[in-house]
Amino acid sequence: MKLSRVHFPVTTLGPGNRLGIWFQGCSIRCPGCISADTWGPGKHAIELETLLADLAPWLEQADGITVSGGEPFDQPDALLALLAGLRQRTHVDILVYSGHPREQLEPWLAQADGLIDALICDPFEQQQPQTLVLRGSDNQRLILLSELGRQRFAGYERPLNASDRALDLMFDDDGSIWMAGIPGRDDVLRLRDLLQSQGHQLQTSAHTSRRRLPELP
Repeated sequence: MKLSRVHFPVTTLGPGNRLGIWFQGCSIRCPGCISADTWGPGKHAIELETLLADLAPWLEQADGITVSGGEPFDQPDALLALLAGLRQRTHVDILVYSGHPREQLEPWLAQADGLIDALICDPFEQQQPQTLVLRGSDNQRLILLSELGRQRFAGYERPLNASDRALDLMFDDDGSIWMAGIPGRDDVLRLRDLLQSQGHQLQTSAHTSRRRLPELP
């Protein structure tokens, strides 16, 4: 499978300290996407068993798992195998993000019965309001697919409040900074402008309408 990154803990994409798994590659490419760096196909693949072995220490600590991207359903077989492997190793909730409508995913979801507890689906629409927790735009739906999903995510069918406006920051050895969470409109650009005003250099993949991004090879 092609992955962008994995991180633990993620605290802004569901309840508790979560294991975040981001797939690489997206055929939907919503305008204004905050994760345009995950659109390209990437250069490296990882074997499922290698990935699961790498995740084992975090799975022992995680309160839940969030799978995003990119578009996870662009790699349907790899996603199914990953979810099955995770379910064999942990009983925590699994939340998956997709830019596809649920109706389009129904045949795949029938094969994956019991593997996903909650699904956030539909494309990000930049012109839509952003008032709902865990969603980038209000057209996106939170679908609860299991009893565990209902227990863990029923409280997320609500408007945003002040405590929801948070982001996780992750620092790589090469100086890259990754953010997990759902930023407000133009928050990343405001951060870029603030840092640049203080003499720092920052490039962001957010809001491609403001800056054209090169395609990943």
